[in-house]
Amino acid sequence: MADTSPAPGRWAFRPIPPEPRSIVALIVDGTLDAELGAQLWLLIEARVPIVVAAEAQHVGKSTTLNALLDFLPPGIRIVELAGEDETFEWLPQASELGWPGKAHPPRDADPVRPDTTVLLAHELSDHLPAYTWGEAARIAVRAASIGYGLAATIHADSLDDVFDALRRTPVRLADDELSHLGVVVVLRRLDDGRRRIVAAHYVRPVARDVHGHLQRLGPAVLATWDPETDAFEHFGWGVTPELATRVGRHAGDFEIEVDRRRDLLDRLVATGVTEPGPARDAIRAYRPLVAVDAPRGDA
Repeated sequence: MADTSPAPGRWAFRPIPPEPRSIVALIVDGTLDAELGAQLWLLIEARVPIVVAAEAQHVGKSTTLNALLDFLPPGIRIVELAGEDETFEWLPQASELGWPGKAHPPRDADPVRPDTTVLLAHELSDHLPAYTWGEAARIAVRAASIGYGLAATIHADSLDDVFDALRRTPVRLADDELSHLGVVVVLRRLDDGRRRIVAAHYVRPVARDVHGHLQRLGPAVLATWDPETDAFEHFGWGVTPELATRVGRHAGDFEIEVDRRRDLLDRLVATGVTEPGPARDAIRAYRPLVAVDAPRGDA
């Protein structure tokens, strides 16, 4: 089943979206916990790319991704990619990223800029014409390397599966390009029907040190789910300085913000604020500590 929905400057044919659920409802269900939610909030708020992976159909990839997008601040433009019909005429940097066409945005359109735009690929695959694959998927990931946000789902059961799928023809992304995927969460459906984010990874972007040498660090694990305890183990503390730099904060401020946002999410759970609208309003009403003179990493 599918419907036709307008995208900026064009029509896109895409599957009917799932019934929306809030991030608070997903925490209540145990898909993730408030600690992981708070970390993802800080990263997504700064437009760090987010990819939700699951191998099976109907696990909740799109539902989870849409809930996480509530963490984006007001004023961020989400541009839905048009699948096989995508031309990237609206993307000013399309040709320099390797797209064969040239950008021809409408004269009256607001310019699309990396610091205010997130590219949304409902799925990175060739399963439907509305999904993004091949050259278009390659351009979308490359756009993340120059500061655009990226939000996508993909059929994969591990981070390695994600990398392998995007390395192969027809996408053919290099490892340095894949380093800009940001956060990759792996979602699974359990035998009893429950859903869990079984692993959340931070993919470290390739960067240059003060001497100009390329630095390539492997992905870091933010959290994993323990099936024995049905609880999450958290490891993001090990890369807090990197995460803080990525979002333009000092490490101490980042830790304080994670604690504050975790407490807010816990309060929303405790008070039953699970409907998408009220939960989104509560998230948007939150006022973070102001980051002052903090370094800014790859966006």
